Amino acid sequence: MTTAIAIEDVRREVRILSSLAGHINLVQFYDAFEDEENVYVVMELCKGGELLDRILARGGKYSEGDAKVIIHQILSVASFCHLQGVVHRDLKPENFLFMSKDENSALKVIDFGLSDFVKPDDRLNDIVGSAYYVAPEVLHRSYGTEADMWSIGVIAYILLCGSRPFWARTESGIFRAVLKAEPSFDEIPWPTLSAEAKDFVRRLLNKDYRKRMTAAQALCHPWIRGTQEVKINLDMIIYRLMRAYISSSSLRKSALRVILLLLQRH
Repeated sequence: MTTAIAIEDVRREVRILSSLAGHINLVQFYDAFEDEENVYVVMELCKGGELLDRILARGGKYSEGDAKVIIHQILSVASFCHLQGVVHRDLKPENFLFMSKDENSALKVIDFGLSDFVKPDDRLNDIVGSAYYVAPEVLHRSYGTEADMWSIGVIAYILLCGSRPFWARTESGIFRAVLKAEPSFDEIPWPTLSAEAKDFVRRLLNKDYRKRMTAAQALCHPWIRGTQEVKINLDMIIYRLMRAYISSSSLRKSALRVILLLLQRH
C-alpha cells in the first residue's frame, strides 16, 4: 500500500467506518494509525467464518426459515448504512462473517473498501463491485443506495436456491445477463419455496431501481415479517457446489456449472 491513491482509499474507508459505529451486524472499527508507508486499521476480530461456510457446516439442516434469519440481518445493517448516507457497493456472501462459532452468533458485514458516501439526490458513476452482484444502474453509471438492494437480492437468491441468478463465463457476459436476462424461479427448489419468498426476491431484482424495494421496505415485506415457520430443507449439494464455484479455477468453474445445472433440472 504505497501509492497515494491506495492510501486515500483506505482513509476514505476509515472515515466511513468511523461514521457507522454501533450496529450489531457491522464489523466494529476501533482505531487507525499511519506511518510513512502504510495505514493500519484496527477492527473487530470475527472468528465464526464466512456465511456460506456456516451454511454448509449445518450438514443439511438448513431451511427457508434459516435463510430468512440471515437476510433479515443483512437488511438491518444495510438500512443502517443507507440512513447514514453510505452505500457499500460490494455486498456479497464472502463479505459477511460470523462473530463466533456459536449457533446464534451475529452476522457481520465487512470490507468497506469500495464504499462511499452518497446524498439522497446524488448519483455515483464509477463501476465498482463484484460482477455477479453489480446492479444494472451501476453498469449505466448512475446509481445510489438502490444498488446495494440489488446485491442483497442476488444474495437472497443464492441463499434460497444455491445458484446465482445471472450466469456467464466472462465478465462481459455477466454484465449482459444482468442488463437483459431475467432470473429463473422454475428450477428446484423454487417450486417448493413460499410465494412470499419468491415475491421478496423478485422485488429486489427489479431492473428498474425506482421500483426496487428500499432496505426499510424490504424489512416490512410479508416474508420478512411473517411468523409462519417454513420447514422446507434446501439441498446441501447445491450449496457445496456453489461454495466450490466461488473458490475454483475458471476451468473447474465451467465443469461445476454444468453439474449444478444438471442437478437443478433433476
